Amino acid sequence: MSGLTVARRNPSRRTALRRSRVSSLGRVSDGTDAESLFTYGTLQSSDVQLDTFGRRVDGDDDALTGFRLEWIDATGVHDPGGVDTASALADRHRALRRTDDPRDRVFGSVLQLTADELDAADEYMATVSRRTRVTLSSGAEAWVYVAV
Repeated sequence: MSGLTVARRNPSRRTALRRSRVSSLGRVSDGTDAESLFTYGTLQSSDVQLDTFGRRVDGDDDALTGFRLEWIDATGVHDPGGVDTASALADRHRALRRTDDPRDRVFGSVLQLTADELDAADEYMATVSRRTRVTLSSGAEAWVYVAV
């Protein structure tokens, strides 16, 4: 995990809205209404989870074959090169790109979220990614965010 986060507009307002929306949800207990989300970056961070979901979410390790992580800027423009300056770090993060090459694999964690928590994740990731369904190495299906 890179430790980088996507630059956000007015994070304190967004945090308050997310917490009010998901605070009454409680834990996903039996998994019947749970949504599986494959995470590979900042959504694995406890601080980001608390800010986004209002709780910490333990995940199960898994992998995604046929994808690789690449650096993109906040507008979604692909740049396979490195980051040149510290000021550019705030506008860049790693995102998944489909390659369909079986040698490419991304390791991550599967989180079990409520529908409202998945909506909060959409809001967090929306600036540079879109959510799509994939089949993981374990055979499980999950949502994942890929570069737009």
